Amino acid sequence: MARIAAESLVERLAEWGVDTVFGMPGDGINGIMEGLRRHRDKVRFVLVHHEEAAAFMATGYAKATGRIGVCLATSGPGGIHLLNGLYDAKLDHAPVLAITGMQESSVLGTAYQQEVQLDRLYADVAEYNMMITNPAQLPALVDVAIRTAYARRGVAHLTLPNDLQVADADADPWQHVAPARTPQTAPVYLEAAGIPRQEDIEWAAEVLNTAERPAILVGAGALHARDEVLAVAEALGAPVVKTLPGKAVVPDDSPYTTGGIGLLGTRPSEDLMEETDVLLMVGTNFPYSKFLPEPGGTRVVQLEADPARAGARIATDVPVVCDAKEGLRALLPLLSGRDGNAHLAKYQKQMVKWREDMDALENADRDPIAPQYVVSVLDDLAADDAIMTCDSGTIATWAARHWTIRGGRAFYLSGNLASMAPGLPYANAMQHAYPGRQVIAYVGDGGFAMLMAEFLTAAQQRLPVKVVINNNRSLGMILWEQMVLGYPEHGVRFPEPAGDFAGWARGCGGFGVKVTKAGDLVSAVQQALAYDGPALVDVEVNPNEPPLPAKVSYDQAKSFAQAFIKGQPHRAAIATTLFKDRIQRLGD
Repeated sequence: MARIAAESLVERLAEWGVDTVFGMPGDGINGIMEGLRRHRDKVRFVLVHHEEAAAFMATGYAKATGRIGVCLATSGPGGIHLLNGLYDAKLDHAPVLAITGMQESSVLGTAYQQEVQLDRLYADVAEYNMMITNPAQLPALVDVAIRTAYARRGVAHLTLPNDLQVADADADPWQHVAPARTPQTAPVYLEAAGIPRQEDIEWAAEVLNTAERPAILVGAGALHARDEVLAVAEALGAPVVKTLPGKAVVPDDSPYTTGGIGLLGTRPSEDLMEETDVLLMVGTNFPYSKFLPEPGGTRVVQLEADPARAGARIATDVPVVCDAKEGLRALLPLLSGRDGNAHLAKYQKQMVKWREDMDALENADRDPIAPQYVVSVLDDLAADDAIMTCDSGTIATWAARHWTIRGGRAFYLSGNLASMAPGLPYANAMQHAYPGRQVIAYVGDGGFAMLMAEFLTAAQQRLPVKVVINNNRSLGMILWEQMVLGYPEHGVRFPEPAGDFAGWARGCGGFGVKVTKAGDLVSAVQQALAYDGPALVDVEVNPNEPPLPAKVSYDQAKSFAQAFIKGQPHRAAIATTLFKDRIQRLGD
């Protein structure tokens, strides 16, 4: 049996350590599918139900493992469907390789069926983007693509005409006229050392040692540097603020953390950003600059792996280009330490009050069910090394505030793209990557409905993922955003009939249960977590529970009131919920 070019592609993927490819077959990639069939002992193909999910799975796999995620789609519409998941990888700096098909080379440019120039379409999303035109380019361009994805922390794209896929793997059909030979490369990537320049670290330490009210802001770039972050926090006596993608950098019960930042963050973190005189930013490119210190009032030291991102959000006094772990290790011996720390103690006291306020909202007696209670049940029952994936929307608020990072727990969501629907595909991919760990997808009804077919994928792949749906029958975050602009809600609540997601789960061969009363929730979650296979708990929550920011500004309150005056249709239910929240925080 002749060796085809697609085999050269698949063999090289295996040499890079790729063991999983997520995708859907199509007539534009039949040759690649044959290459995967011939080497199925080396690389498994995971058949999904939507190409968008395949790209999300590759992205989730890359985020959770640090290894290249790979997705595969056919020519034309299949490749188009990948784009949303690939932009998630681009914006969150996850190394992903997308492989797509292309019409055979003899008909390119003739408006043949499904002819879409995917290399042009991917020009914005991809750090490396190439159409293979000669089998001799393989496997070298696989090496270049994967190295680029790793080095630039983003998307690489290879597209192959389907006639080249089945061509002789050793074919080199044209005369060589350039002063070059067929490329010969190796499947090797050398990670940059990430060690900072000594003079930069000394300068950073000099600034940090003058701080009276220091603060540390950490992001996803510091996920591998927990010990170092905590050691520097101890040396400086500095509270640690976490971006949402960086939620798992330090445990939520650490005496050093004030929790999250931004609309989904905590009141102590917001106070700290207003008070700090020296801010150390580590592994973060936090985009919501409104929540960062006012320009000119705070000195800023930033440890950032990408020189282009240093100083991108706030004027940085001392930019240090380095890996977060290496930079903190170098910095630690130069910090002078502090005797006594009223500054840290102040925020520790504030965090006690904040946690009490959040605990008060986790009330099992509320009817309809409080979404905060749903996450608190998950938090209590999940394993200490559980992985939670989350969709975008109000659910991100509840997860940010009520899912506790402890032990080896992890948390992933679409950070900068903030796309709906990645939660379930992420969970499927991470369950493939970590078959022995508990993986929980905490999703909204809107996001789940978009890619709910991937629960069937989980059942068919025998993945024991657990799905908990925060079902408010609405696009909750958009509802509140409309009101904050001063407009009554419009077009954001789904009408009857409501979908039976639990029935769908059972129809797929998994566990499914609908919960409408808070008293039934603990038992339902326990059964789902214990089920040997995919399980889904569909929880009807209070649709009128607002995801309020830690501090409500005058302008926000004014706009909220204007929405009521202009005819907000559910104002009575919303007002009742707000009243109950206030009473419970006061300790009813």
